[in-house]
Amino acid sequence: MNYEVTPLTNVMNTLLGENGCPWDKEQTHQSLRKNLLEESHEVIEAIDSNDMEHLKEELGDLLLQIVFHAKLAEQSGAFNFNDVVEAVTSKMIRRHPHIFGDVKADNAEAVLSNWEAIKKQEKAEKGAEVREEVSSIMGKLPPTLPALMKAEKVQQKAHRVGFDWDSIEGPKAKIVEEITEIDEAIAQAGVGSAKVEDEVGDLLFSAVNLARFAKVDPEQALSRSVDKFVNRFCAMERKIMLDKKDFGNYTVEELDVLWEKSKAEESKN
Repeated sequence: MNYEVTPLTNVMNTLLGENGCPWDKEQTHQSLRKNLLEESHEVIEAIDSNDMEHLKEELGDLLLQIVFHAKLAEQSGAFNFNDVVEAVTSKMIRRHPHIFGDVKADNAEAVLSNWEAIKKQEKAEKGAEVREEVSSIMGKLPPTLPALMKAEKVQQKAHRVGFDWDSIEGPKAKIVEEITEIDEAIAQAGVGSAKVEDEVGDLLFSAVNLARFAKVDPEQALSRSVDKFVNRFCAMERKIMLDKKDFGNYTVEELDVLWEKSKAEESKN
């Protein structure tokens, strides 16, 4: 059986109706903000684990959040779910003129370039109040974007107009330079200073640049490294528990030995 989204919107209408759910009826866009973020992360978790059954479930939960927000907007007279679908459908057709029009785009780079140009044009047409914003190649980035993702996006925008390194050697050399500048900042201003913070930020920005040239998602790469560290640390903790000791009974050198053993065991699995 093929389902439309209507059954779900009907359920939401009932939940928010006169005899609906007390909890649902108390919600606002702001109160649901954290739920939307949580559901998005759970979708990503399902994708990373390549669990299609889990992904199906989590996509449903995410869709529910979208329908919920659309219904709240409908109650306030702002827009409804049909408006959301119509707007995004029209946007996709406008931004793919190489498919729905007569524009040529032979590769992904050309598609992205067209997308940005059309996006800029759309914002300019909305009125004078946004003209200052769209005059920049960078445009407006969502302030809640994770910093690694934001860094990657601004670097991609700069790349599309030719402001970029010629090869991966550029960001590699920049990382070495930034480490030197961190050392200098610590010597001049001390650890914890604003100067050191600036230089560490530059190092992280350069690391994102390196990841981009290496065709690696920096957000995903860091997340996997964090998970790897946690797994190795937990393995080390288990060894300590077997010895019926705690961390205070070990020197740093002894902990390093346990860490290396955890790494070695991990590589065997």
